[in-house]
Amino acid sequence: MKKANVLQMLKFAGCDKRLWLGLGVSLLLLFILFRRINYGRLLAAFSEMDYRYLLVSVLFTLIGYFLRAVRWKLLLTPLKDPGMRNVFSATIIGYMANNLLPARLGEFVRAYILGEREQIDKSAVLATLVMDRLFDGFSVLLLLVIALFTIKLPNGGEEAQKYLEYGGYATLLASLIVVLFLAVMKKYPLWTMNSLARLLKPLPTRFTAKVIPLSVSFIEGIRFPSSPLQMTLLLITSILVWAQAVWTLDLTLQAFSIDLPVTAVIIVLLFLVLAVMVPASPGSVGTFHAACVYGLMAYGLPKEKALSVALMVHGINFFPVIFLGLYYLLKENSSILDLKANLSP
Repeated sequence: MKKANVLQMLKFAGCDKRLWLGLGVSLLLLFILFRRINYGRLLAAFSEMDYRYLLVSVLFTLIGYFLRAVRWKLLLTPLKDPGMRNVFSATIIGYMANNLLPARLGEFVRAYILGEREQIDKSAVLATLVMDRLFDGFSVLLLLVIALFTIKLPNGGEEAQKYLEYGGYATLLASLIVVLFLAVMKKYPLWTMNSLARLLKPLPTRFTAKVIPLSVSFIEGIRFPSSPLQMTLLLITSILVWAQAVWTLDLTLQAFSIDLPVTAVIIVLLFLVLAVMVPASPGSVGTFHAACVYGLMAYGLPKEKALSVALMVHGINFFPVIFLGLYYLLKENSSILDLKANLSP
Protein backbone atom coordinates (compact mmCIF):
# COMPACT_ATOMS: atom_id res chain seq x y z
CA MET A 1 0.00 0.00 0.00
CA LYS A 2 1.30 3.45 -0.85
CA LYS A 3 2.16 5.81 1.97
CA ALA A 4 -0.18 8.48 0.59
CA ASN A 5 -3.11 6.06 0.82
CA VAL A 6 -2.39 5.28 4.46
CA LEU A 7 -2.08 8.95 5.37
CA GLN A 8 -5.37 9.62 3.61
CA MET A 9 -6.96 6.88 5.72
CA LEU A 10 -5.62 8.55 8.84
CA LYS A 11 -6.95 11.94 7.77
CA PHE A 12 -10.44 10.53 7.24
CA ALA A 13 -10.41 9.29 10.85
CA GLY A 14 -10.00 12.81 12.31
CA CYS A 15 -13.05 14.85 13.22
CA ASP A 16 -12.91 18.52 14.23
CA LYS A 17 -16.49 18.53 15.55
CA ARG A 18 -15.76 15.59 17.80
CA LEU A 19 -12.62 17.33 19.09
CA TRP A 20 -14.51 20.48 20.04
CA LEU A 21 -17.31 18.45 21.62
CA GLY A 22 -14.75 16.49 23.62
CA LEU A 23 -13.01 19.63 24.81
CA GLY A 24 -16.34 21.07 25.91
CA VAL A 25 -17.23 17.91 27.86
CA SER A 26 -13.79 17.85 29.52
CA LEU A 27 -13.91 21.51 30.56
CA LEU A 28 -17.42 21.15 31.95
CA LEU A 29 -16.50 18.12 34.05
CA LEU A 30 -13.30 19.73 35.33
CA PHE A 31 -15.31 22.79 36.37
CA ILE A 32 -17.78 20.59 38.25
CA LEU A 33 -15.00 18.56 39.91
CA PHE A 34 -12.96 21.53 41.11
CA ARG A 35 -15.93 23.66 42.15
CA ARG A 36 -16.25 24.04 45.92
CA ILE A 37 -13.10 22.02 46.60
CA ASN A 38 -11.16 22.50 49.82
CA TYR A 39 -7.68 22.82 48.33
CA GLY A 40 -6.05 22.46 51.73
CA ARG A 41 -7.53 18.97 52.07
CA LEU A 42 -6.59 18.17 48.47
CA LEU A 43 -2.94 19.05 49.11
CA ALA A 44 -2.99 17.21 52.44
CA ALA A 45 -4.04 14.01 50.63
CA PHE A 46 -1.03 14.33 48.33
CA SER A 47 1.35 15.04 51.21
CA GLU A 48 0.25 11.85 53.01
CA MET A 49 0.96 9.55 50.02
CA ASP A 50 3.34 6.63 50.24
CA TYR A 51 5.35 7.07 47.04
CA ARG A 52 6.75 3.54 47.16
CA TYR A 53 3.38 2.22 46.03
CA LEU A 54 3.34 4.71 43.14
CA LEU A 55 6.69 3.51 41.81
CA VAL A 56 5.39 -0.05 41.73
CA SER A 57 2.19 1.20 40.07
CA VAL A 58 4.21 2.80 37.27
CA LEU A 59 6.18 -0.42 36.80
CA PHE A 60 3.00 -2.49 36.59
CA THR A 61 1.48 0.00 34.15
CA LEU A 62 4.41 -0.51 31.77
CA ILE A 63 4.13 -4.28 32.24
CA GLY A 64 0.51 -3.91 31.19
CA TYR A 65 1.56 -2.32 27.89
CA PHE A 66 4.02 -5.16 27.34
CA LEU A 67 1.24 -7.71 27.88
CA ARG A 68 -0.92 -5.85 25.37
CA ALA A 69 1.95 -5.99 22.89
CA VAL A 70 2.25 -9.76 23.45
CA ARG A 71 -1.46 -10.20 22.73
CA TRP A 72 -1.22 -8.05 19.61
CA LYS A 73 1.74 -10.11 18.39
CA LEU A 74 -0.39 -13.25 18.71
CA LEU A 75 -3.06 -11.63 16.54
CA LEU A 76 -0.46 -10.50 13.99
CA THR A 77 1.21 -13.90 13.60
CA PRO A 78 -1.13 -15.16 10.84
CA LEU A 79 -0.03 -12.16 8.73
CA LYS A 80 3.63 -12.21 9.73
CA ASP A 81 5.63 -13.04 12.83
CA PRO A 82 6.85 -9.53 13.75
CA GLY A 83 9.72 -8.72 16.10
CA MET A 84 8.61 -8.17 19.70
CA ARG A 85 10.66 -4.98 19.94
CA ASN A 86 8.81 -3.45 16.99
CA VAL A 87 5.42 -4.54 18.32
CA PHE A 88 6.12 -3.10 21.79
CA SER A 89 7.46 0.23 20.56
CA ALA A 90 4.53 0.63 18.13
CA THR A 91 2.15 -0.16 21.01
CA ILE A 92 3.74 2.48 23.24
CA ILE A 93 3.77 5.13 20.49
CA GLY A 94 0.13 4.35 19.68
CA TYR A 95 -1.02 4.75 23.28
CA MET A 96 1.03 7.93 23.56
CA ALA A 97 -0.74 9.25 20.46
CA ASN A 98 -4.13 8.38 22.01
CA ASN A 99 -3.19 10.63 24.94
CA LEU A 100 -2.10 13.53 22.74
CA LEU A 101 -4.20 13.36 19.56
CA PRO A 102 -8.00 13.55 19.14
CA ALA A 103 -10.45 10.84 18.06
CA ARG A 104 -8.25 7.97 19.36
CA LEU A 105 -5.99 8.27 16.34
CA GLY A 106 -3.39 6.25 18.20
CA GLU A 107 -4.90 3.06 16.78
CA PHE A 108 -4.10 4.26 13.26
CA VAL A 109 -0.65 5.36 14.41
CA ARG A 110 0.05 1.85 15.76
CA ALA A 111 -1.03 0.26 12.49
CA TYR A 112 0.99 2.72 10.41
CA ILE A 113 4.22 2.43 12.41
CA LEU A 114 4.24 -1.36 12.65
CA GLY A 115 3.22 -1.72 9.02
CA GLU A 116 6.14 0.47 7.97
CA ARG A 117 8.67 -1.37 10.12
CA GLU A 118 7.54 -4.90 9.29
CA GLN A 119 6.42 -4.23 5.72
CA ILE A 120 2.88 -5.44 6.41
CA ASP A 121 -0.17 -3.88 4.79
CA LYS A 122 -1.39 -1.18 7.20
CA SER A 123 -5.07 -1.89 6.68
CA ALA A 124 -4.50 -5.55 7.53
CA VAL A 125 -2.64 -4.50 10.68
CA LEU A 126 -5.56 -2.22 11.56
CA ALA A 127 -7.90 -5.22 11.34
CA THR A 128 -5.82 -7.00 13.99
CA LEU A 129 -6.29 -3.99 16.26
CA VAL A 130 -10.05 -4.29 15.86
CA MET A 131 -9.72 -7.90 17.05
CA ASP A 132 -7.51 -6.68 19.90
CA ARG A 133 -10.21 -4.26 21.03
CA LEU A 134 -12.79 -7.03 20.87
CA PHE A 135 -10.81 -9.06 23.39
CA ASP A 136 -10.73 -5.97 25.62
CA GLY A 137 -14.48 -5.55 25.23
CA PHE A 138 -15.28 -9.09 26.26
CA SER A 139 -12.78 -8.90 29.13
CA VAL A 140 -14.57 -5.81 30.43
CA LEU A 141 -17.88 -7.66 30.17
CA LEU A 142 -16.43 -10.50 32.25
CA LEU A 143 -15.29 -8.05 34.93
CA LEU A 144 -18.71 -6.41 34.88
CA VAL A 145 -20.48 -9.74 35.38
CA ILE A 146 -18.14 -10.58 38.29
CA ALA A 147 -18.73 -7.18 39.88
CA LEU A 148 -22.51 -7.03 39.47
CA PHE A 149 -23.13 -10.59 40.65
CA THR A 150 -20.81 -10.53 43.65
CA ILE A 151 -21.25 -7.10 45.24
CA LYS A 152 -23.61 -4.20 45.60
CA LEU A 153 -22.52 -0.60 45.91
CA PRO A 154 -23.03 1.05 49.31
CA ASN A 155 -26.28 2.84 50.10
CA GLY A 156 -26.72 5.74 47.73
CA GLY A 157 -24.82 4.00 44.95
CA GLU A 158 -27.85 2.43 43.31
CA GLU A 159 -27.87 4.97 40.48
CA ALA A 160 -24.15 4.43 39.77
CA GLN A 161 -24.73 0.68 39.67
CA LYS A 162 -27.54 1.23 37.19
CA TYR A 163 -25.15 3.19 34.93
CA LEU A 164 -22.69 0.30 35.11
CA GLU A 165 -25.40 -2.10 34.00
CA TYR A 166 -26.34 0.19 31.09
CA GLY A 167 -22.67 0.45 30.16
CA GLY A 168 -22.39 -3.33 30.22
CA TYR A 169 -25.39 -3.75 27.93
CA ALA A 170 -23.99 -1.13 25.55
CA THR A 171 -20.56 -2.80 25.52
CA LEU A 172 -22.10 -6.22 24.89
CA LEU A 173 -24.26 -4.89 22.06
CA ALA A 174 -21.35 -3.03 20.44
CA SER A 175 -19.05 -6.06 20.72
CA LEU A 176 -21.62 -8.41 19.19
CA ILE A 177 -22.29 -5.98 16.34
CA VAL A 178 -18.58 -5.72 15.58
CA VAL A 179 -18.13 -9.50 15.70
CA LEU A 180 -21.10 -10.00 13.37
CA PHE A 181 -19.86 -7.29 11.01
CA LEU A 182 -16.35 -8.77 10.85
CA ALA A 183 -17.70 -12.29 10.38
CA VAL A 184 -19.88 -11.18 7.45
CA MET A 185 -16.99 -9.29 5.87
CA LYS A 186 -14.70 -12.30 6.19
CA LYS A 187 -17.20 -14.91 4.99
CA TYR A 188 -18.64 -12.85 2.13
CA PRO A 189 -15.80 -10.58 0.94
CA LEU A 190 -17.10 -10.25 -2.63
CA TRP A 191 -20.59 -9.30 -1.46
CA THR A 192 -19.07 -6.85 1.03
CA MET A 193 -16.95 -5.13 -1.61
CA ASN A 194 -19.86 -4.94 -4.07
CA SER A 195 -22.06 -3.40 -1.37
CA LEU A 196 -19.33 -0.93 -0.46
CA ALA A 197 -18.85 0.00 -4.12
CA ARG A 198 -22.58 0.73 -4.44
CA LEU A 199 -22.52 2.89 -1.31
CA LEU A 200 -19.51 4.83 -2.57
CA LYS A 201 -20.82 5.24 -6.13
CA PRO A 202 -22.14 8.82 -5.58
CA LEU A 203 -18.72 9.90 -4.27
CA PRO A 204 -15.78 11.04 -6.41
CA THR A 205 -13.90 8.26 -8.20
CA ARG A 206 -10.63 9.47 -6.68
CA PHE A 207 -12.00 8.83 -3.19
CA THR A 208 -13.42 5.43 -4.11
CA ALA A 209 -10.15 4.35 -5.72
CA LYS A 210 -8.41 4.81 -2.36
CA VAL A 211 -11.08 3.34 -0.07
CA ILE A 212 -11.67 0.11 -1.99
CA PRO A 213 -8.03 -1.15 -1.81
CA LEU A 214 -7.89 -0.22 1.88
CA SER A 215 -11.07 -2.21 2.51
CA VAL A 216 -9.72 -5.26 0.65
CA SER A 217 -6.57 -5.19 2.78
CA PHE A 218 -8.64 -4.74 5.94
CA ILE A 219 -10.73 -7.83 5.16
CA GLU A 220 -7.55 -9.79 4.48
CA GLY A 221 -6.30 -8.83 7.94
CA ILE A 222 -9.39 -10.17 9.74
CA ARG A 223 -8.18 -13.41 11.29
CA PHE A 224 -10.28 -15.06 13.98
CA PRO A 225 -8.35 -17.43 16.29
CA SER A 226 -7.79 -20.56 14.22
CA SER A 227 -6.62 -23.02 16.86
CA PRO A 228 -7.38 -23.87 20.50
CA LEU A 229 -3.80 -22.97 21.42
CA GLN A 230 -4.02 -19.50 19.90
CA MET A 231 -7.37 -18.85 21.58
CA THR A 232 -6.01 -20.07 24.91
CA LEU A 233 -2.96 -17.80 24.69
CA LEU A 234 -5.15 -14.82 23.74
CA LEU A 235 -7.46 -15.47 26.67
CA ILE A 236 -4.53 -15.84 29.08
CA THR A 237 -2.93 -12.57 27.94
CA SER A 238 -6.30 -10.79 28.19
CA ILE A 239 -6.77 -12.03 31.75
CA LEU A 240 -3.25 -10.90 32.65
CA VAL A 241 -3.81 -7.48 31.05
CA TRP A 242 -6.88 -6.80 33.17
CA ALA A 243 -5.53 -8.44 36.32
CA GLN A 244 -2.60 -6.04 36.01
CA ALA A 245 -5.02 -3.11 35.63
CA VAL A 246 -6.90 -4.07 38.80
CA TRP A 247 -3.68 -4.59 40.75
CA THR A 248 -2.19 -1.28 39.57
CA LEU A 249 -5.29 0.64 40.62
CA ASP A 250 -5.27 -1.11 44.00
CA LEU A 251 -1.61 -0.20 44.53
CA THR A 252 -2.41 3.46 43.84
CA LEU A 253 -5.25 3.35 46.34
CA GLN A 254 -2.89 1.79 48.89
CA ALA A 255 -0.56 4.76 48.38
CA PHE A 256 -3.35 6.95 49.77
CA SER A 257 -4.04 4.46 52.61
CA ILE A 258 -7.34 3.46 50.98
CA ASP A 259 -8.13 -0.20 51.56
CA LEU A 260 -11.01 -1.44 49.41
CA PRO A 261 -11.96 -5.05 48.62
CA VAL A 262 -10.86 -6.24 45.18
CA THR A 263 -14.44 -6.27 43.94
CA ALA A 264 -14.75 -2.57 44.80
CA VAL A 265 -11.50 -1.87 42.94
CA ILE A 266 -13.00 -3.66 39.92
CA ILE A 267 -16.09 -1.44 40.12
CA VAL A 268 -13.97 1.73 40.11
CA LEU A 269 -11.90 0.35 37.20
CA LEU A 270 -15.09 -0.31 35.24
CA PHE A 271 -16.15 3.30 35.78
CA LEU A 272 -12.79 4.36 34.31
CA VAL A 273 -13.17 2.03 31.31
CA LEU A 274 -16.65 3.33 30.52
CA ALA A 275 -15.46 6.92 30.96
CA VAL A 276 -12.81 6.46 28.25
CA MET A 277 -15.64 5.68 25.79
CA VAL A 278 -17.25 9.10 26.36
CA PRO A 279 -16.17 11.84 23.90
CA ALA A 280 -13.58 14.01 25.64
CA SER A 281 -10.32 15.82 25.03
CA PRO A 282 -7.20 13.76 24.22
CA GLY A 283 -6.21 11.68 27.24
CA SER A 284 -9.84 11.52 28.48
CA VAL A 285 -9.21 14.52 30.70
CA GLY A 286 -12.28 15.26 32.80
CA THR A 287 -14.25 12.12 32.00
CA PHE A 288 -11.55 9.89 33.51
CA HIS A 289 -11.30 12.06 36.62
CA ALA A 290 -15.07 12.30 37.09
CA ALA A 291 -15.48 8.52 36.82
CA CYS A 292 -12.75 7.93 39.39
CA VAL A 293 -14.03 10.58 41.80
CA TYR A 294 -17.66 9.50 41.80
CA GLY A 295 -16.74 5.83 41.81
CA LEU A 296 -14.67 6.35 44.98
CA MET A 297 -17.23 8.68 46.57
CA ALA A 298 -19.74 5.83 46.27
CA TYR A 299 -17.57 4.06 48.86
CA GLY A 300 -17.63 6.99 51.24
CA LEU A 301 -14.40 8.80 50.32
CA PRO A 302 -14.40 12.60 50.70
CA LYS A 303 -14.41 14.44 47.38
CA GLU A 304 -10.97 15.99 47.96
CA LYS A 305 -9.32 12.64 48.62
CA ALA A 306 -11.14 11.01 45.70
CA LEU A 307 -9.99 13.83 43.42
CA SER A 308 -6.37 13.48 44.57
CA VAL A 309 -6.52 9.76 43.73
CA ALA A 310 -8.09 10.52 40.34
CA LEU A 311 -5.32 12.98 39.47
CA MET A 312 -2.64 10.48 40.45
CA VAL A 313 -4.24 7.50 38.66
CA HIS A 314 -4.58 9.59 35.50
CA GLY A 315 -0.99 10.78 35.81
CA ILE A 316 0.31 7.21 36.13
CA ASN A 317 -1.61 6.21 33.00
CA PHE A 318 -0.70 9.41 31.12
CA PHE A 319 2.90 10.51 31.68
CA PRO A 320 5.00 7.29 31.68
CA VAL A 321 3.64 6.14 28.31
CA ILE A 322 4.17 9.63 26.86
CA PHE A 323 7.79 9.79 27.98
CA LEU A 324 8.49 6.26 26.75
CA GLY A 325 6.66 6.95 23.48
CA LEU A 326 8.72 10.09 22.88
CA TYR A 327 11.85 8.05 23.53
CA TYR A 328 10.88 5.58 20.82
CA LEU A 329 9.97 8.40 18.44
CA LEU A 330 13.39 9.99 18.96
CA LYS A 331 15.01 6.64 18.19
CA GLU A 332 13.05 6.67 14.94
CA ASN A 333 14.22 10.25 14.20
CA SER A 334 10.59 11.32 14.26
CA SER A 335 8.46 13.49 16.54
CA ILE A 336 4.92 13.98 17.70
CA LEU A 337 4.75 16.99 15.38
CA ASP A 338 5.43 14.69 12.43
CA LEU A 339 2.58 12.44 13.52
CA LYS A 340 0.25 15.40 14.02
CA ALA A 341 1.11 16.75 10.57
CA ASN A 342 0.35 13.38 8.99
CA LEU A 343 -2.95 13.02 10.84
CA SER A 344 -4.24 16.53 10.30
CA PRO A 345 -7.09 16.90 7.79
